[in-house]
Amino acid sequence: MRLQTATISVPGLELRTSTQEDIVVVTCSGRLVNENALHLKNHVKALIPHEKRIVLELGEIARMDSAGLGTLVALYISSKNANCELYLANLSKPVRDLLGLSHVLSVFEACGRCGTHLP
Repeated sequence: MRLQTATISVPGLELRTSTQEDIVVVTCSGRLVNENALHLKNHVKALIPHEKRIVLELGEIARMDSAGLGTLVALYISSKNANCELYLANLSKPVRDLLGLSHVLSVFEACGRCGTHLP
Protein backbone atom coordinates (compact mmCIF):
# COMPACT_ATOMS: atom_id res chain seq x y z
CA MET A 1 0.00 0.00 0.00
CA ARG A 2 1.35 3.41 -0.92
CA LEU A 3 0.45 6.35 1.26
CA GLN A 4 1.46 9.88 0.36
CA THR A 5 0.22 13.23 1.58
CA ALA A 6 0.65 16.82 0.44
CA THR A 7 -0.94 20.11 1.49
CA ILE A 8 -1.56 23.23 -0.58
CA SER A 9 -2.75 26.37 1.17
CA VAL A 10 -4.00 29.53 -0.52
CA PRO A 11 -5.95 32.34 1.12
CA GLY A 12 -9.31 30.91 2.14
CA LEU A 13 -8.73 27.34 0.92
CA GLU A 14 -6.61 24.39 1.95
CA LEU A 15 -6.18 21.23 -0.13
CA ARG A 16 -4.83 18.11 1.57
CA THR A 17 -4.08 15.32 -0.87
CA SER A 18 -3.52 11.74 0.23
CA THR A 19 -3.07 8.58 -1.77
CA GLN A 20 -4.00 5.12 -0.58
CA GLU A 21 -3.82 2.16 -2.91
CA ASP A 22 -5.53 3.33 -6.13
CA ILE A 23 -7.55 6.24 -4.71
CA VAL A 24 -6.44 9.86 -4.46
CA VAL A 25 -8.39 11.85 -1.89
CA VAL A 26 -8.30 15.65 -2.01
CA THR A 27 -9.71 17.05 1.23
CA CYS A 28 -10.82 20.65 0.78
CA SER A 29 -11.42 23.04 3.65
CA GLY A 30 -12.39 26.69 3.73
CA ARG A 31 -14.25 28.46 0.94
CA LEU A 32 -14.51 27.27 -2.67
CA VAL A 33 -15.18 30.65 -4.26
CA ASN A 34 -14.09 32.80 -7.20
CA GLU A 35 -10.89 33.94 -5.47
CA ASN A 36 -9.46 30.43 -5.08
CA ALA A 37 -11.47 27.88 -7.14
CA LEU A 38 -8.81 27.91 -9.86
CA HIS A 39 -6.30 26.41 -7.40
CA LEU A 40 -8.50 23.34 -6.89
CA LYS A 41 -9.12 23.07 -10.62
CA ASN A 42 -5.43 23.23 -11.51
CA HIS A 43 -4.43 20.81 -8.75
CA VAL A 44 -6.97 18.14 -9.65
CA LYS A 45 -6.54 18.56 -13.42
CA ALA A 46 -2.84 17.79 -12.93
CA LEU A 47 -3.78 14.55 -11.14
CA ILE A 48 -6.36 13.31 -13.65
CA PRO A 49 -4.02 11.96 -16.35
CA HIS A 50 -2.13 9.87 -13.77
CA GLU A 51 -4.98 8.51 -11.64
CA LYS A 52 -8.02 6.29 -12.15
CA ARG A 53 -10.03 7.33 -9.07
CA ILE A 54 -10.13 10.75 -7.39
CA VAL A 55 -12.36 11.66 -4.46
CA LEU A 56 -13.00 15.28 -3.51
CA GLU A 57 -13.77 15.38 0.21
CA LEU A 58 -15.91 18.51 0.68
CA GLY A 59 -17.13 18.21 4.27
CA GLU A 60 -15.03 21.15 5.43
CA ILE A 61 -16.17 23.61 2.75
CA ALA A 62 -18.01 26.42 4.54
CA ARG A 63 -19.03 28.32 1.39
CA MET A 64 -19.18 27.67 -2.34
CA ASP A 65 -20.22 30.05 -5.11
CA SER A 66 -20.83 29.67 -8.85
CA ALA A 67 -17.07 29.58 -9.54
CA GLY A 68 -16.73 26.61 -7.19
CA LEU A 69 -19.69 24.93 -8.86
CA GLY A 70 -18.16 25.56 -12.29
CA THR A 71 -14.87 24.09 -11.08
CA LEU A 72 -16.55 20.87 -9.94
CA VAL A 73 -18.40 20.53 -13.25
CA ALA A 74 -15.22 21.22 -15.26
CA LEU A 75 -13.31 18.62 -13.24
CA TYR A 76 -16.11 16.11 -13.80
CA ILE A 77 -15.93 16.65 -17.58
CA SER A 78 -12.12 16.48 -17.64
CA SER A 79 -12.11 13.27 -15.61
CA LYS A 80 -14.73 11.61 -17.82
CA ASN A 81 -12.73 12.51 -20.94
CA ALA A 82 -9.63 10.91 -19.37
CA ASN A 83 -11.43 7.74 -18.14
CA CYS A 84 -10.86 8.79 -14.54
CA GLU A 85 -13.60 8.38 -11.93
CA LEU A 86 -14.29 11.57 -9.95
CA TYR A 87 -16.39 11.38 -6.80
CA LEU A 88 -17.60 13.97 -4.30
CA ALA A 89 -17.79 12.81 -0.69
CA ASN A 90 -18.95 14.11 2.69
CA LEU A 91 -20.69 17.13 1.21
CA SER A 92 -21.10 20.05 3.58
CA LYS A 93 -24.55 21.64 3.69
CA PRO A 94 -23.54 24.69 1.58
CA VAL A 95 -22.08 22.43 -1.13
CA ARG A 96 -25.02 20.02 -1.11
CA ASP A 97 -27.51 22.92 -1.21
CA LEU A 98 -25.82 24.60 -4.21
CA LEU A 99 -25.44 21.31 -6.11
CA GLY A 100 -29.10 20.53 -5.47
CA LEU A 101 -30.30 24.01 -6.38
CA SER A 102 -28.41 23.87 -9.68
CA HIS A 103 -29.64 20.31 -10.41
CA VAL A 104 -26.06 19.01 -10.59
CA LEU A 105 -26.18 16.82 -7.48
CA SER A 106 -27.47 13.81 -9.42
CA VAL A 107 -24.32 13.82 -11.57
CA PHE A 108 -22.17 13.32 -8.47
CA GLU A 109 -24.51 11.03 -6.49
CA ALA A 110 -22.17 8.02 -6.23
CA CYS A 111 -20.40 9.30 -3.09
CA GLY A 112 -22.19 12.59 -2.56
CA ARG A 113 -25.73 11.46 -1.76
CA CYS A 114 -26.74 13.05 1.54
CA GLY A 115 -23.12 13.54 2.56
CA THR A 116 -22.15 9.87 2.43
CA HIS A 117 -18.82 9.15 4.12
CA LEU A 118 -15.97 7.38 2.43
CA PRO A 119 -15.69 3.69 3.21
